[in-house]
Amino acid sequence: MKQFTIKITCKDEKGLVYRISEILLENGLNIIKNDEFVDNEKSLFFMRTEVAGIAEPEKVIEQLKKQIGDCSIELSQNESKNVVVLVTKEHHCLADLLIRNQFKDLNFNILAVIGNYENLRELTEKFNIPFVYIPAENLTREEHEEKIKTILKDYDYDYLVLAKFMRILSPDFVKDFEGKIINIHHSFLPAFIGANPYKQAFERGVKIIGATAHFVTNDLDEGPIIYQDIIKVSHSKTAKDLAKMGKDVERIVLANALKLVFEDKVFIDGNKTIIFE
Repeated sequence: MKQFTIKITCKDEKGLVYRISEILLENGLNIIKNDEFVDNEKSLFFMRTEVAGIAEPEKVIEQLKKQIGDCSIELSQNESKNVVVLVTKEHHCLADLLIRNQFKDLNFNILAVIGNYENLRELTEKFNIPFVYIPAENLTREEHEEKIKTILKDYDYDYLVLAKFMRILSPDFVKDFEGKIINIHHSFLPAFIGANPYKQAFERGVKIIGATAHFVTNDLDEGPIIYQDIIKVSHSKTAKDLAKMGKDVERIVLANALKLVFEDKVFIDGNKTIIFE
């Protein structure tokens, strides 16, 4: 008996749950867990269903599309997601992901790490994962990204994870990987967008600092948010203290966001997300 996760997005209308359930029953599938949400402003229906049974996935999708019309349907057999991680110099997020990958704490496989500096090669290779060095010096942003794209052709990946990859991606690059790039931002968005957020937070005298994991779009640090968290701070902390404390939040936020995505619990709805936890 196989287990599947089915994600459906379509225009909301009466009888959808009944019609979908009927098709699942006809294919011998038992519903283990079901979550639904309606965006009333857009009249959109979101449904995530975990099912078990013996069925042909392609046949189920075909019947669902025929029954409910114009829609987006994704069917996952709960397999591990393959990822390529992009990094610059900071190690804390990458180290956490490498350990989780080693002990299978998340539903993913790290295929490779790409860095625009050599700093994290030794760390990566300790876990027997390929590290690809692509320097950005003397290259335009587009030339550097073309080299990254060439390397990515060697891997069958589901997502790109920016684990403190401190470069702004071009519109063309983002478009090519739309909905597939996940970034960790060292700030509780929408506050303190861009560079030096801890310095900005210190100068503003904030009483909390946080981190945000989000899908990357062409609006800098404004893509659909997947997960956020915060910690309390006091006036006694310097900007350097805030940055150090923030690294712990960043690691946790990125891991929690990836867990949601890799378990197929996240829907993108325009510039926000629908998440069934």
